[in-house]
Amino acid sequence: QVQLVESGGGLVQAGGSLRLSCEASGSILNINTMGWYRQGPGKQRELVASITSGGSSNYEDSVKGRFTISRDNTKKAAYLQMNSLKPEDTAVYYCNADWILFTDPHIGTKRIYDVWGQGTQVTVSS
Repeated sequence: QVQLVESGGGLVQAGGSLRLSCEASGSILNINTMGWYRQGPGKQRELVASITSGGSSNYEDSVKGRFTISRDNTKKAAYLQMNSLKPEDTAVYYCNADWILFTDPHIGTKRIYDVWGQGTQVTVSS
């Protein structure tokens, strides 16, 4: 069973910081591009930042200079450091992997696509 589990959300005042973590569980061999998405109240889910397995990153314009995405391939984890938070950053933040290669004693090696975590709430008060 392969899962992505997010942590690190919470309530913070405007101007504050939070660090989100996303850890993959299971017998994982490789994870391709990982991304952080968010969905604010009454809004569609949007890509916040992404990072390839080689470390190349991409950011949504409104978070450039404030958020930093990183990953640790040995820990099968990705992180989102969020600084200078604004009330408009309030959302549920989701971790995503576009594909994960894993092994299972019953089915052998398998690749699954578009894997999502359960989400973590970030609330920024003004």
